[in-house]
Amino acid sequence: MMGKFFRKSVAESQPKTMEQSLIYKEKEEFKDVHWVLKNASAKQFYEFSLEMEEFPNIRIQNIGNIEETGLTFENNRISGIPVTNNMYHLDVQFYHIHDQHQMETKKIQLFVNADPKDLWKNIPSDRNAAFYKPEEESFKGTFSDKKIVVASKRGRSHAHEGKFREDDFAVNRLPDGWNIISVSDGAGSAKAAREGSRLATETINRFFNSQEILNQIENNVSILYNGQSSVENESESKQKIINILSEGVLHVYHTLEKTAVENDFSVNDLHATLIFTLLKKFSFGYVILSFGVGDCPMNLINTDFSEVKLLNRMDVGEFGGGTRFITMKEIFNDTIASRFRITCVKDFSYLVLMTDGIYDPKFTTENKLEDTESWKTLFEDLAGNNDDRAKVDFINDEKIDKELLIWSDFWSRGNHDDRTLAIIY
Repeated sequence: MMGKFFRKSVAESQPKTMEQSLIYKEKEEFKDVHWVLKNASAKQFYEFSLEMEEFPNIRIQNIGNIEETGLTFENNRISGIPVTNNMYHLDVQFYHIHDQHQMETKKIQLFVNADPKDLWKNIPSDRNAAFYKPEEESFKGTFSDKKIVVASKRGRSHAHEGKFREDDFAVNRLPDGWNIISVSDGAGSAKAAREGSRLATETINRFFNSQEILNQIENNVSILYNGQSSVENESESKQKIINILSEGVLHVYHTLEKTAVENDFSVNDLHATLIFTLLKKFSFGYVILSFGVGDCPMNLINTDFSEVKLLNRMDVGEFGGGTRFITMKEIFNDTIASRFRITCVKDFSYLVLMTDGIYDPKFTTENKLEDTESWKTLFEDLAGNNDDRAKVDFINDEKIDKELLIWSDFWSRGNHDDRTLAIIY
């Protein structure tokens, strides 16, 4: 009788022992699998999925110590923005679906790299120095019947040494519905470039803040686009517009030259590029008058984003990588007319001006400046598709100027110049 009972007990317990063995085996196999989590970077969005396909009976309930990283765990996915760089030791807490009361732990490691931005110093510039200007500036407002946002930010290379922001911009509403935006990039090698860029933008805008000058431009614009003028008249009107614009540019040069004399230094000490856009909406469309010297682009994007036009001549490559400046008398020669554009369009989606602090990291080469895909990528970036998740909202735009400043602080290895970006939208 005893032998019979014993045999029965063994038979009943056998499947249970086999099941426990299988559970134990599957848990140990899960513990033994070597997981290498990809490295994270401090202050940048991180995401990593824990692959569980080979372990259908294992469920991860939680990851211990993960709160220290600033990340969260949900649905087998670690994600979030880690706070500081460190080597974190995490405890993967799991169970087997056929033994849910028994919690086990698996050790994994996550390495968070330092934020490269934190390696750069941010030393304030000297408020008592001549030609002081703030480290950053932004602006939002109207531009004709459109809106405009501008952000100008000191680059990390200047911030690291406590130097000044060399970029500058100016936006003005002019008489009779005209508007002007100008942007300038002061040469880092010029000791008063920050004043050169400020003076260049302020002076060109002030020159066109003249009823008389704008009337002259408008009279010739009317002849150019009334549809009834002869080819000769149109050509003459176009030349007259360019002549007026040239007067403005030459006035900037003379102002910089005078400033150099007054401060007892060379005009080269004020070296700065200059681009500007003079715009008005007429019944037949938007007339956009533009000029550029240097390596800062101006681009017009049509309404359906199918075409992008460069509105200025870029001084890159042609001079062996060296740019031209508004302070160089040699630009005022027979070829200066090639620096002006007269454009008329029914409508547009964006008109963008930028310095090379934006252009270099986001476009790299000049031939991408009229590539629609490159521009779509830029606007996706502005929409938040970036490591910082920094978003510039063109619809709910109450804080768009601050958002653009934050976005402008993006990280790009080797690109730490001042950044200025103006968008008419």
